[in-house]
Amino acid sequence: MSYILAIDQGTSSTKTIVFDAQGKAKFKATELLKTHYLEGNRVEQEPEVIYQNTLASVRKCLDGFEASGGDVKEIKACGISNQRETFLLWDKKGTPLYNAIVWQCKRSVEVCDRLKREGLGPKINQKTGLIIDPYFSGTKVIWLYENEPKIREAIDKGQAYFGNVDSWLLYKMTGGKSYMTDYTNASRTMFFNLKDLQWDRELLADFGLSQLNLPEVKPSSFHFGETSFDGLIDHQMSISAMIGDSHAAAFGEGCFEVGNAKATLGTGSSILMNIGSTPKTSQNGMVTTICWSTADRVDYALEGIIVSAGATIEWVKNQLGLFENTGDLEKICLSLDDNGGVYIVPAFSGLGAPHWDMNRKASVEGLSFESTKNHVIRAAVESVPYQIKDVIVAMETDSGTQLTELKIDGGITSNKFVVQFMADLLERKVTNIEITDVSALGAGYLAGLHAGVYDSIEALKSLNQATTSTYAGAEAEKVRDSYEGWKRVIAS
Repeated sequence: MSYILAIDQGTSSTKTIVFDAQGKAKFKATELLKTHYLEGNRVEQEPEVIYQNTLASVRKCLDGFEASGGDVKEIKACGISNQRETFLLWDKKGTPLYNAIVWQCKRSVEVCDRLKREGLGPKINQKTGLIIDPYFSGTKVIWLYENEPKIREAIDKGQAYFGNVDSWLLYKMTGGKSYMTDYTNASRTMFFNLKDLQWDRELLADFGLSQLNLPEVKPSSFHFGETSFDGLIDHQMSISAMIGDSHAAAFGEGCFEVGNAKATLGTGSSILMNIGSTPKTSQNGMVTTICWSTADRVDYALEGIIVSAGATIEWVKNQLGLFENTGDLEKICLSLDDNGGVYIVPAFSGLGAPHWDMNRKASVEGLSFESTKNHVIRAAVESVPYQIKDVIVAMETDSGTQLTELKIDGGITSNKFVVQFMADLLERKVTNIEITDVSALGAGYLAGLHAGVYDSIEALKSLNQATTSTYAGAEAEKVRDSYEGWKRVIAS
């Protein structure tokens, strides 16, 4: 038997899963991770806590795997998926220079405004595929350089090592022997040239960060180094894949062809559409990124980032107290013929793609005396597929490619009302692969490709075929009419 160990280091927890060669999870362990939400919209995590949390998750998983009769020596490789954009700075010994700055952190808003005033927006977009936004790592590194004297000194002396969480874990797990990242993580920094697949030295000079040490960049499926996980196992295991979590999800869901797209429906949402072997600059609020990569293939993607998806539903539940159990949402939505003209604009932290209006505030629109709390609940739920439709329309316009199929994952996908509404709205097949830990699965597949567990991407297509597909139904015309109302509200 051949097995693969997959580590999914996320914002709120680290999951470690042992998959067999058929892509089936044999044992899973989860370790919760603390995040510090500080004044000034600052969000941080402790570097050593991230590492120890990861080791604890690995330990728990391997112990459980062995207790259930598994042999750790039959695990052929390890793959890592990680929370994107969260970055760290450390010295050559692996000592952190500052806390990890989490992707949610907004401390660099003023830096972003300045870069825009200086006219760097088009140049950054053309080179990196990204827009100037605090979401991406680069502007927060600039903020640290300008506001923390110790960081400035370390960078200027060439003593600061930068990396997203993948690079940090790799550096620690290999005792400093491996300092690398993959194309997907590099493409989230604002430092990486998408066409050259190299760090862009001109941009680094523009940012005043020419002396910053950056990891060597490799394909997602690659031999990144070997580890015993600080002695948790008595041999060295190959780390054969590293990839950002949304990209890993796209690979795990089988977005192997042009026009395949995936949407992860969580607190926010990331929609990735495979656009093939050539990057295309968006004219409609998307970012261009690496979808995934192997030694002989690099696929690009357009991505739409939705700031509030499940978070909107949680707000209606927790702050307004309009319902108690998430399991009741489907029944509540189906109890109404339509939304009654009520819409929620979920701009709690601004609007993401394709609008990118970070100054907009959330609002409830279209209320009348006939409106009930169920109309507000349904409006919150509908806001998720409406936003996804906005993104897909923009992607199709940018790429000149029609969406062939939307593959979905995340907690909201258990709600059949949401899935049917999305299929009606998109008029495309919506497929739920019904695997909870699809990011871990994608990292596992990529590690298995490099380790020889899988012969090819073609071989992966036959795995995990237990999917549920939903098509546009009888309500499609009514749903499209509701979307016209959404567009009017967004435009107002």
